[in-house]
Amino acid sequence: MIVGFGSIGKRHCKNIINNSKNEVLLCTNQKGLKLTKSSNVTRLSSLEKCLEHKPEIAFICDVTSEHVNTAIKLAKNNCHLFIEKPLSNSLHNIKKLVSIIEKKKLITFMGFNLRFHPCVKKIRQMVLDNKIGDVLYVEVENGSYLPDWHKQEDYRISYAGKKDLGGGVVLTLLHEIDYLYWILGDVISINATTAKLSNLDIDTEDFASILLKFQNKTIAHVQLNYFQKIPTRTCKFVGTKGILFCDINKNIIEFNNYKKKRSVTIMNLKKYNINRSYVDEISHFIKCIKKKKKSINDIYQGVTTLKIALAILKSSKTNKMVQIEKHS
Repeated sequence: MIVGFGSIGKRHCKNIINNSKNEVLLCTNQKGLKLTKSSNVTRLSSLEKCLEHKPEIAFICDVTSEHVNTAIKLAKNNCHLFIEKPLSNSLHNIKKLVSIIEKKKLITFMGFNLRFHPCVKKIRQMVLDNKIGDVLYVEVENGSYLPDWHKQEDYRISYAGKKDLGGGVVLTLLHEIDYLYWILGDVISINATTAKLSNLDIDTEDFASILLKFQNKTIAHVQLNYFQKIPTRTCKFVGTKGILFCDINKNIIEFNNYKKKRSVTIMNLKKYNINRSYVDEISHFIKCIKKKKKSINDIYQGVTTLKIALAILKSSKTNKMVQIEKHS
């Protein structure tokens, strides 16, 4: 079943319909949905009505602030959980959710699709294989224009720009933090500045400048914004053997090798469609359920990235460095 039918709920629903024969329960109050005309999609207006059908798998795609409450209800009913990022906008009821998941031995997955992007996967492998040496410094940027995200929708009513729904660049653009954590390991301290800089009609921060120190001594600088009309999504890994640069929007990786004194194109995927990463993450999740195997981004990692995000917001609010407890 899919709970919530915003842009990501629509994407997951379409991908499931197009890539499997599974029956889909769609939990939404929206009417006149074209996708529900599919013979294997049933639209129901409440979670309770959906649960009467005893679904085995749930995709939680409602607003961020409701993720945990929704997940608890579904976990109690033995649903394996695919939870869209971020896990929540607070730590409230997180321990309760984790306890139910552990008791019922449920498979969980956090919806960070960039872990399935070929460029991000390649960067991680190169770092693990010591191809760029020790990683000393990382520069990450993700800038885009919120009103352009879903032009058929009014950005002013989107969760992304509403504080009470769990919006703001730190929580909404958490993909960058997640892949850095996936590649570099535990974050131990954070210094951050967040602000509302533009004239966008939202009540959240639209800018963040974040300095992360990792346990392996790498320093990363992450810049996020909602107001950049020409999108940028890049990262640069500076190592002892060279510099790795990636443009995620263009699907290009280049490596400047210090020893060879030249730059080489490692990857250039001109025809790659980002939707492939969403299809692949669902496929991975389903395989993990069938094999009763832990996913590559389970609830525990979701808790970790949420704690990092909340520490970023705290650092900005207090204007102080915030330390992070070591991930267990």
